[in-house]
Amino acid sequence: AFKEKMKEFMANFDKNADGRIEMSELAQILPTEENFLLCFREFVGSSAEFMAAWRRYDTDRSGYIESNELEGFLSDLLKKANRNYDAKKLNDYTQTILRMFDLNGDGKLGLSEMARLLPIEENFLLKFQGIRLTVKEFDSLFTLYDKDGNGYIDEQELEALLKDLCDKNKMDVDSTGLVDYKKSIMALSDGGKLYRTELEIVLCRDSTL
Repeated sequence: AFKEKMKEFMANFDKNADGRIEMSELAQILPTEENFLLCFREFVGSSAEFMAAWRRYDTDRSGYIESNELEGFLSDLLKKANRNYDAKKLNDYTQTILRMFDLNGDGKLGLSEMARLLPIEENFLLKFQGIRLTVKEFDSLFTLYDKDGNGYIDEQELEALLKDLCDKNKMDVDSTGLVDYKKSIMALSDGGKLYRTELEIVLCRDSTL
């Protein structure tokens, strides 16, 4: 009976008959929220594009944008991805995101949550789940590498910071992996400057952001 159900399922949703269910095929049967995330992951090209759009709205680097700015943020992302959309679809996307991410109704949307829109391989938050610092640990670490106290670190300082973190956490990361980690985090930077609040989102387990 199970095999028959599987055959029926594949016949209904494996439209190109390659024996696999593609993301676009799977999106047809998922609930609206999951469907939306899958579709949006096809639109968003990279974490760098995501952060470039985010930074236009989070001008005070608080780690949040206001819900009334969300439509503009999503519109910017879709334009970067060269996706066609009409006003109704953009409104649908906006309302879905609000339902998913503004759970307490405070009108704010956090970067750490909104980053779920990113494709898995581009998601800088997922890459660092193994390294989660307390706010106190993070502050000490950031101060150590922000030697001039200007509130940000550059790419070279980040590489040293990550190497120390991986060594301390006994993470077996080769030079290629370290470069990938660095590239992933530097997508958060603004002109090569990685600010405290942006790095805290990635590395801090009890961040207030």
